Amino acid sequence: MPNSNTYKLSFLALSILLVFCFLANISLGSVYIPLNEVFNSLLGNSTQQETWQHIIQNYRLPKAMTAILVGSGLGISGLLMQTLFRNPLAGPFVLGISSGASLGVALVILGSSIFGGVFALFLISKWSIVIAASLGSFLVLLAVLMVSLKVRDTMAILIIGLMFASITSAIVSVLSYFGSAQQLQQYIFWGFGSLGNLSWDELGIFFIIYCLGLIISLASVKSLNTMLLGENYAKSLGLNIKRSRFAIIMATSLLAGTITAFAGPIAFIGLAIPHLTRQVFNTSNHKILLPAVFLFGAIVMLICDSIAQVPNSDYTLPINAITSLVGAPVVIWLLVRKRKMVF
Repeated sequence: MPNSNTYKLSFLALSILLVFCFLANISLGSVYIPLNEVFNSLLGNSTQQETWQHIIQNYRLPKAMTAILVGSGLGISGLLMQTLFRNPLAGPFVLGISSGASLGVALVILGSSIFGGVFALFLISKWSIVIAASLGSFLVLLAVLMVSLKVRDTMAILIIGLMFASITSAIVSVLSYFGSAQQLQQYIFWGFGSLGNLSWDELGIFFIIYCLGLIISLASVKSLNTMLLGENYAKSLGLNIKRSRFAIIMATSLLAGTITAFAGPIAFIGLAIPHLTRQVFNTSNHKILLPAVFLFGAIVMLICDSIAQVPNSDYTLPINAITSLVGAPVVIWLLVRKRKMVF
């Protein structure tokens, strides 16, 4: 078992790697910006070209910060769900939160074909997609939270979450059938996910809700460690299962729901990052896993975004495709190499 000094060195190495990936992400893109110019811009000094300053401050910096929030938030959400359900295949969207957000967006984008003018007018608003996704995920969250207070079996909540996802997917399919080609294309593009569409104001709101979810997650560390022993043993230790379960679901919903609303449904990260972290840190202590997952999620998301924006090219690939194509083989290799899963 690694000692505390080993963990400290690992956290230091990951922190340095995160800073490097952050700077590299800002530097790379369709226009290459030297790292020293990136430093000057971040420190408030003027760059050699005003265009570089504009690109960094108004596009690449908020996009890099969004990548950190998205990667770390999805990683933490996945860790919470895998611990709550004691299932290595559980992810942040297993409760149907992403499906609820997708339904909200589908009603806005595709609903005008069925419901007419009200939805078409709503599309004019810049915040329409964010509001629709937030409302959709919130309604599913509300339903799941009500169920969690009435149901004793945690696995029943998992099944109910999957049923909510099936219902919302069916409604989206009906809306897609009646949607026009242009509406379907717009909805599909939203489903690809995007990190580069947020203004500073939107990023500020995103960050506030993210911090709330993160605080609840950190406050649940003791409950998460106790739940690893099983619900019956956790009850014998005095843990209030319903209250702890409610807090964990709330934290996951705040993180995953907000991320989906602002960046779209991002695949792979929430499922794989907790496993990747456990392979490296070889522990089930959430006091170590939570900050480690934060760092790993942010690093992997920054790397995937750097690849997606195709340096020295005008092309930008779908971030969803990159997260799976780059990340999944790495996790498979690690699991085969280790031949065991710490859980």
